Amino acid sequence: MKQTLTDANFPRTADLRVYHLGLRPGEVANRIVTVGSPSRARAISAHFDEQPKPFELASERGFLTITGRYKGVPISVISIGMGHPNVDFFVREVRECLSGDMLIVRLGSCGSLIDVPVGSVVVPKSSVAVERNLDFDFVNPQESTEKPYRISKPVLADPELHAQVHKSLAAAKPVDDGKPIVPSTTNASADSFYSSQGRQTSFPDQNENLIELLQESVNDLATFEMETFWLYHLAACWSGRKASSMNAHAPPLAAAPVQPTASQHSPAAKAPDSGSNALAGHETIIRAAAAQMVFASRTSQDFITPEDVAVLEEWTGKGVLDALAEMVIAPDRVHADQGTVWELA
Repeated sequence: MKQTLTDANFPRTADLRVYHLGLRPGEVANRIVTVGSPSRARAISAHFDEQPKPFELASERGFLTITGRYKGVPISVISIGMGHPNVDFFVREVRECLSGDMLIVRLGSCGSLIDVPVGSVVVPKSSVAVERNLDFDFVNPQESTEKPYRISKPVLADPELHAQVHKSLAAAKPVDDGKPIVPSTTNASADSFYSSQGRQTSFPDQNENLIELLQESVNDLATFEMETFWLYHLAACWSGRKASSMNAHAPPLAAAPVQPTASQHSPAAKAPDSGSNALAGHETIIRAAAAQMVFASRTSQDFITPEDVAVLEEWTGKGVLDALAEMVIAPDRVHADQGTVWELA
């Protein structure tokens, strides 16, 4: 049965759960690995410490959060699915569940636009958005004055987190793995797996020359995927802003989709008038970086094997966890341990 919505602007339940991820304060940590698939999230969280037992929450909208400690450091792994809209849900809703700074590393798959073998890893310093131009006439292209695709200006990763991800991945890489880790490149994040990435289907996408156009107009272009730009963009938009005081107000009631399935008891929700953000009114930052596993080569048309995927996810998952654990956040800029799922007994 659905509850009555009292405010459509930022709906939550009476116990402060956000609408799509199903999380509430105390269930998500300041350091986050975000991935696309639940299986990858569980593979990464297998590296977590035994204590406290990792907390797992699945929302009705398909988001999976696993929170625990890695080498004693609180970290969450969140599976969000694919595409810019899901990144938007993830970043905005976690931001409202969390006090202090956010450090986010995206570990995902990509297609390579450079001559590297599948199984390589790319660490992009920047990303551009590639979007299908809905004002273009795809049925009668000769009659359109618009271009079929739009390419944004690049947005940058956080330089310190970018460098740490590269360093930690290099340390985690097996000694017998001869494939490269390629840093300081530019990624193209598309709004489609097909049209905006230049793949040919039976639709009239007018994208035959899209890859060549991108290579000519974007410096250091190396990869195609669908999420990194939006993560970098939101982090750049937020950083330096004052933390929200939204949580100090009585939360609106939301509908049933937020009702989660949790694998362990969550701490009692804070009273609605206490707020979840102890740093309200203080400047906070969001730092973002990404590591991309090359599953497909757009130059050779090779595709990675399932066996190689398992090996690659194992050591890259450990590498990004190491990177987040190495990053320092000032003690007064992290969510307090008391009452959280990562609190030690």
